[in-house]
Amino acid sequence: MTYVVIELALLVLLGLVAAVFGSIVGLGGGIIIVPALMLLGPQLTGAEIDHATAVGTSLAVLIVTALASTLTYAKQKRVDFKSGWMLFITSGPAAMVGSALTGSLKNGVFQLVFGLFMLAMAALLIARDYMKPISRKWPVQRTFTDANGITHSYGYAIIPALAVGLGVGLISGLFGIGGGSLFVPVMVLLFRFPPHLATATSMFVIFLSSILGSGVHAWLGETDYWLVLALVPGAWIGGMLGAYIAGRMTGKGVLWLLRVTLVLLAVELIIEGMARL
Repeated sequence: MTYVVIELALLVLLGLVAAVFGSIVGLGGGIIIVPALMLLGPQLTGAEIDHATAVGTSLAVLIVTALASTLTYAKQKRVDFKSGWMLFITSGPAAMVGSALTGSLKNGVFQLVFGLFMLAMAALLIARDYMKPISRKWPVQRTFTDANGITHSYGYAIIPALAVGLGVGLISGLFGIGGGSLFVPVMVLLFRFPPHLATATSMFVIFLSSILGSGVHAWLGETDYWLVLALVPGAWIGGMLGAYIAGRMTGKGVLWLLRVTLVLLAVELIIEGMARL
């Protein structure tokens, strides 16, 4: 009985930590939940968790995390719903395709590819501090006035935006990460979205795409509903808490902690993946 309580507490804590990190930087938390479930499956549940189930479970939890974050960001008037729905046109269906492909990857191959992807995400999170948004004037122009009364201008073109949604949705469904790790840097650097607006809008798109992606995994029997129930309470609280924190900080310290975490998890996954090939 005591062991079960400890397992449950650890899963709630995992959902909380992943959601807080994910909401602050717009990742969605899956990039922490998926490797944690695969690497710590025996400690958390008493048995190994295969990659397809980890991804399916993560996407189901992401629905809750992203909804909690979106509601909080919406109250702060930081979500560009019009742009979010436009990005969802391609990211939603692509997330379903990616979800259907997850199970086709062999276990060792998945760990190796996911580890390399996480290293790339860590590098992108570091590089974005030194990269400046492009100065191109896009055909669709939008403005956003922040809490300090400062008006920001940004924009995009329909075809490039839909292409971004397609690529991000595919990766989101395949790895169960939500896609914010790609959405946010692209929205900031390519389309000049204000960072807080990009994070908030990313969480809205993640919410919509996760519904479709998790539906495919559920249909394929790749979702552990008991794990979802254990992770959801922490994810709901973490989603709201992360969005609240993000509105009151620059996030640089948290970003560096996330970068280091991604590198460590990536190295572990790469080593495990190579060992299973």
